[in-house]
Amino acid sequence: MIIGVLDLQGAVHEHISIIESCNDIAVRVKENKDLENLDGLIIPGGESTVLSRLLKIKGLNSGIVKKYRQGLKIWGTCAGLIILAKKIEGESMETLGLLDIEVKRNGYGRQLDSFTKDVEFNNNVSTVRFIRAPRIIKTGVEITPLLKIDNEIVAARTKNTMFTTFHPEVTGDTSFYNYFKESIIKTQVL
Repeated sequence: MIIGVLDLQGAVHEHISIIESCNDIAVRVKENKDLENLDGLIIPGGESTVLSRLLKIKGLNSGIVKKYRQGLKIWGTCAGLIILAKKIEGESMETLGLLDIEVKRNGYGRQLDSFTKDVEFNNNVSTVRFIRAPRIIKTGVEITPLLKIDNEIVAARTKNTMFTTFHPEVTGDTSFYNYFKESIIKTQVL
């Protein structure tokens, strides 16, 4: 598999390490030409307002939307989820608007409120990290929850996307990456 990682800012190195540890090819996506021949794209966590501005400056926002409409599969983690959302509570930041969800930035608190949690996912115990994580406030009908914590959706999918409010990549956990690869990219079955 050839998996791109949006390389403008954020947890790029961690995602590349996970991809390569699963014997797949990682491509750093810095320009629209880097979107060619990808099986999937990861939009990593980082600072969502910075990512939004850089996407626009580089023209990658329209390039990603175009490729998505042509079938590119996308996984957004933390800020990547915010970038994919149609609406951000109380804000007018420009996003890709590909997911029928509303999110609240920093929904779990500030940097000091970050926490690590072991969760059961896809028959594995996975360790994930919430770092200034967004909260999913509302979802559209095409959203399928994959994981809830305290009755709140923290991971979900559509036919062509997966999104997580947390960072599994910073703990070295491969469960969510493998799910993205096997269940979103390869099978496309809900």
